[in-house]
Amino acid sequence: MATQDKEKKACKPPVSGTAQSFAVSLRDVVKQYRVRHEKGRTLKETFLRQRIYSETINALDHVSFDVPRGMTMGIIGSNGSGKSTTLKLIAGTSKPTSGEVQVNGRVSALLELGAGFHPDFTGRENVFLDGAIMGLPKKVIEERFDEIVDFADMREFIDAPAKTYSSGMYLRLAFSVAVSVDPDIILIDEVFAVGDEAFQRKCLERIDRFKSEDKTIVFVSHSLDAVRSLCDGAVWLDQGRLRAQGSTDKVTDYYLAAVNDLEENRLSAEAGYDKNEQRWGTRRGEITAVELLAADGRQRYTYNTGDTMKVRIEYTAKERLGEPVFGTSIHRSDGVLCFGTNTSEDDQTPDWLEPGEGEVLLDIDKLNLLPGDYYLSASFHNLEQSETY
Repeated sequence: MATQDKEKKACKPPVSGTAQSFAVSLRDVVKQYRVRHEKGRTLKETFLRQRIYSETINALDHVSFDVPRGMTMGIIGSNGSGKSTTLKLIAGTSKPTSGEVQVNGRVSALLELGAGFHPDFTGRENVFLDGAIMGLPKKVIEERFDEIVDFADMREFIDAPAKTYSSGMYLRLAFSVAVSVDPDIILIDEVFAVGDEAFQRKCLERIDRFKSEDKTIVFVSHSLDAVRSLCDGAVWLDQGRLRAQGSTDKVTDYYLAAVNDLEENRLSAEAGYDKNEQRWGTRRGEITAVELLAADGRQRYTYNTGDTMKVRIEYTAKERLGEPVFGTSIHRSDGVLCFGTNTSEDDQTPDWLEPGEGEVLLDIDKLNLLPGDYYLSASFHNLEQSETY
């Protein structure tokens, strides 16, 4: 299922203001990476020369936007769009190829959690190590140590080597250290992949506390629901370019409309009725086409939850058929049956079907399916289901 109708106009550019009125400001930022490709070599080439080719990739391509102080800004986009690169530039762990990145305030970056941990050190030692990397004095870490350990729920394991931790324990402790810093600006990259459901709720509560304290938060996530619930505004990046900036609902709607366009094109290319596919049945009658339609009759392959859907089944009867039944079913991508009906259940079965061509139209007034991928099947058989045509 998809969401939101198409709308391709970009949002308005960011409002102007002095640099100090923003916590973060990007101006015409370009970030390039050079990727090396080594061609396969013969044994002779191995000794004489290497054939190495490289190309320049723009992770960010002239991107400009501002994040006002105290705002929670979401950054959305597909994989490879430049979201994480943007956070690294703001955090200062990477430098722009050109352009300017200005940050006004102390930054805490929840990016590569646990990057400063040493596997042979205990959890206790790593708390002090990671805290020092983040700029916390030893005295401050000592004062916050109990809070850090309790937040991570690691009291029982804090003196065990980090290499004995599960990935969830490792990340919980790293996240707990990261949020113990008292920053002005918090950078968060897919934090909801950390820990179990209970710990994720703790993360959300801590983020809500940051918001109540008027901290500036820049939040990257593939979860549009999380972006909508947490963020005051959003930025959409697409292949390194800024496609839209504005209110969260507006930007996510634009993004979904573009995703729907791509999905519609993909499905329309894959869908359709292949007359040469494997068939079964007596072949006294045949389904010749199946089409999914919108409420206005246009062919469609993506729908919003609650939309009207029409299913048109075209058929050919090769001889006179008594009490024929046409049916449809919708299965989830994992095979679970979600919906099914036929003309018999709806008391729409004709007494006879004369030889020739025709069509059956099924109207589903409200498509109450959750977001996901679904498959629709069509059937043509007799009333007793003893013969499949």
